[in-house]
Amino acid sequence: MNILKKLFNGIWTNNPVLIVLLGFCPTLAVSTSLKDAIGMGFSALFVLIGSNLVISALRKFTPKKMRIPVFVIVIATFVTIVDLLLYAYFFQLHKSLGVFIPLIVVNCIVFGRAEAFASKNALWDSLWDGIGMGLGFTFTISVLASIREILGNGTIMGISLFGQSYSPVIIAILPPGAFLTLGLMLGGMNKINMSIEEKRKAKEKAEKEKAKQLKASVANG
Repeated sequence: MNILKKLFNGIWTNNPVLIVLLGFCPTLAVSTSLKDAIGMGFSALFVLIGSNLVISALRKFTPKKMRIPVFVIVIATFVTIVDLLLYAYFFQLHKSLGVFIPLIVVNCIVFGRAEAFASKNALWDSLWDGIGMGLGFTFTISVLASIREILGNGTIMGISLFGQSYSPVIIAILPPGAFLTLGLMLGGMNKINMSIEEKRKAKEKAEKEKAKQLKASVANG
């Protein structure tokens, strides 16, 4: 599997939120503004890359019965690093994200990649898996936050888009708006994937039919 395929796998094919259906809690809670969403996305990306690398490096030395405590310690270490860096250099973002930074320790995406991939694969593969999954999470939460912020506040990254005359759709920045928007994104993703699959099957069918006709013409000729 090449690098581009690994990245595409995390961003689209096995998107951790829209396909695997993990990490809904931070996705819904932190997506009221694009700034917060990007901060959360890159925090998770850092933890995914760091924990994947360390867990992959230790996979041959970690007893099977001790793997869960090891995963927790490794992930918690990188979460602590992120938490302290945000507190020191991005205090407002740290304050805005609140408890959701420490909760990355139990984030299903991070823990799931540690168990399903990093603990069974080499460093290089684990690195790109972490990058792909982290970018997939960041992409999803950023798109969701952009839609909610634009509709709910008429802004993007705090910058006004429509002026004072805009009447915001308040529900977009409320919890029901988060569920509705994410549901529409899930439906859109499934629709696109179904369309791609149908085209692939139609192409395969056409190629088989063409090969069958060619074989028949050769037999008759």
